[in-house]
Amino acid sequence: MPARPAISRDSCRLYLITPPVIEKPFEWVATLEAALDAGDVACLQIRLKGLEDDALARVVDVLRPPAQRRGVAVLLNDRPDLAFETGCDGVHVGQTDASYKEARQAVGAGGIVGVTCHDSRHLAMEAGEAGADYVAFGAFFPTETKDAPTRAGIEILEWWHGLFTVPSVAIGGITVENCRPLVTAGADFLAVSGGVWNHPEGPAAAVRAFSRIMAEGG
Repeated sequence: MPARPAISRDSCRLYLITPPVIEKPFEWVATLEAALDAGDVACLQIRLKGLEDDALARVVDVLRPPAQRRGVAVLLNDRPDLAFETGCDGVHVGQTDASYKEARQAVGAGGIVGVTCHDSRHLAMEAGEAGADYVAFGAFFPTETKDAPTRAGIEILEWWHGLFTVPSVAIGGITVENCRPLVTAGADFLAVSGGVWNHPEGPAAAVRAFSRIMAEGG
């Protein structure tokens, strides 16, 4: 397991999530590298549902090294066991995935464990008290990337930011056009998938735009 990149609350940063399907990873990695080089990216979550373990591990082996070389934390969605085995920096778990305790045991004290908390203050406080490295709230906007069971209001970011030190991640339908209120409300990270990969001017342009907005503080 590589040394864990810092997850801090210094300023709002971009948290990239892969597209739900990557047909040709060896070709797509060039798109990823261009996006990572275009601005400040803190994390890359590899989220590829429906792949067999061996196939998922092969994709991780392609995407993880260029991100880690740039100091970007690489997290695997849902699979604490494979996160450790494939050299990722940690794992993101949902409420129906492995528990925080199971995830922590799998990735170790030095690994990153982030937890989906939907729109629930209670779930967020439980995760924070258990030791989660970040809590994720959402969805804040309609999203086509996944079926979001809840919609979160911006006030939950303001509440969390004012009371707790564990970083928060805002997720769900976030784009360059709608992200400013989330930054202003105190989100520590913006988790973005389609808002980067489907940007009309390309992923690198999207990352540059997000970086400018976050540098301005919203």
